[in-house]
Amino acid sequence: MKDAYSQRKGLQRMFLLALVLFIVLFFYAHQGRRRAVPNIPDPVQTEASGQEQIELDGYQITIQYLYQYDICGLVVSTHNYPGSGIGDKLAPRDIALAWGSVAAYNDSIDFHWRQSGRWYSWQAASYAVLEPVGGVEGVTLQSSNNHVIPADKTVKKAVKQIRTGDYIRLTGYLVRIDGTRSDGSTFLWQSSTVRSDTGAGSCEVVYVTGVEWLD
Repeated sequence: MKDAYSQRKGLQRMFLLALVLFIVLFFYAHQGRRRAVPNIPDPVQTEASGQEQIELDGYQITIQYLYQYDICGLVVSTHNYPGSGIGDKLAPRDIALAWGSVAAYNDSIDFHWRQSGRWYSWQAASYAVLEPVGGVEGVTLQSSNNHVIPADKTVKKAVKQIRTGDYIRLTGYLVRIDGTRSDGSTFLWQSSTVRSDTGAGSCEVVYVTGVEWLD
């Protein structure tokens, strides 16, 4: 009986260890990792025209192209929005990206990136540590929060797989969203078209047609 009891306890310990390892690996895979990537170029936007018409959640929605957009960036944070509102259904995920010196120093400067309520924020230990990236202005000019609207199911699946620490390229359009519903409800969402702004309206609303992992 003692041997059987010992064996049972040993199996239980092995199971618990395996469970802990699985949880750690799952958390790591879900959260990604912190790292730096040098020499990431600035985003490129070019004049564009055209629009898409879709129906979603009772809204007749016009997706108007403002600029064609091509952004390579280091993923510094992601946040899911699984709510029932039209914004959450259009863009179920926000991706915060960094490039230039911010991406290059992301491991040596202890940035604390955060996302919530469709905002992103960051903190650092002091102004002095930001000197290599050009101070607060440098972080503003070399990072962005992106409301990602997948163009189709393939893109949506790819967006779900993006993790912190990935080096990715998103292609598509900066857009203005106009939605109307028969009950009189309206929805308006317009992308920022510059990287220098802050506060309300400073996030990029990106209609993403392609996702690529660069490293």
